[in-house]
Amino acid sequence: MSTRPWIVDDDLWMLIEPLLPPWPEKSPGPRPVDDRLCLQGILYVLCKDIA
Repeated sequence: MSTRPWIVDDDLWMLIEPLLPPWPEKSPGPRPVDDRLCLQGILYVLCKDIA
């Protein structure tokens, strides 16, 4: 197991990315955070057991 299990490698991201809904064309503002970075943040919180 990696020392940083929250890092999403390219192979895993290729499986996950098609499952995410597309970003709306006419959104009210810029995309706030890249989807991959957001997922890594969620995994980090879960791996570190942060409340």
